[in-house]
Amino acid sequence: MRILIVEDEKELRLSLVEGLTIKGYAVDSCADGETADEMIYSGEYDLILLDLNIPKLDGLSVLRNVRQNNKTVNILILTARTAVEDRVKGLDLGANDYLTKPFHFAELDARIRSLLRRKTIQNDLELNCCGISFDTRSRKTTIKGNEVSLTNKETALLEYFMLNKNCIITLQDLVEHVWDNSVDVFSNSVRMHISALRRKLKAQLGFDPIENQIGKGYRLNEKI
Repeated sequence: MRILIVEDEKELRLSLVEGLTIKGYAVDSCADGETADEMIYSGEYDLILLDLNIPKLDGLSVLRNVRQNNKTVNILILTARTAVEDRVKGLDLGANDYLTKPFHFAELDARIRSLLRRKTIQNDLELNCCGISFDTRSRKTTIKGNEVSLTNKETALLEYFMLNKNCIITLQDLVEHVWDNSVDVFSNSVRMHISALRRKLKAQLGFDPIENQIGKGYRLNEKI
């Protein structure tokens, strides 16, 4: 899942990028509202962490612009403002949630998981398909009660497949939602990680649950 962090405090921004990347998310970041506007317009994000007090274009203006064009992306406001009216205005403009600074990373992580489950109409903490169980909180994968050792990128891939089971997923989808701007659809990196994930799942299941739809993309087929 792909997240954009809009935060002008450099230390906090870098800390959030590091923490969420370790959690397996694809993360982009910027420090001002104008850049955020451009990135949101040209990118495909599942969630935006948006500070209200940012330079060039304030967070509320960014939020207003986003909602004019995108009604579905989740927006979590990060703010040091304690006035109730600031939070209310943000929610009225279309934010899904807010978190007041300072905050604990564990709480931020939990709120992100909750919003992403809500977006995909996934209410359970555990995803299940084809005998595979994925715990969205611990980010651990188990098959037949045995934990499967996956890299962060393989974990992110599996989560995206399971949230979109039975759907054709293109390479462009994976680049936009699982990777950051470091790769494109012509990179072998995406295919290599998918192949590694498929090998690990097949070794435990005895079959490959991810179908390669030639010319279209990939599908995690629940009916296998």
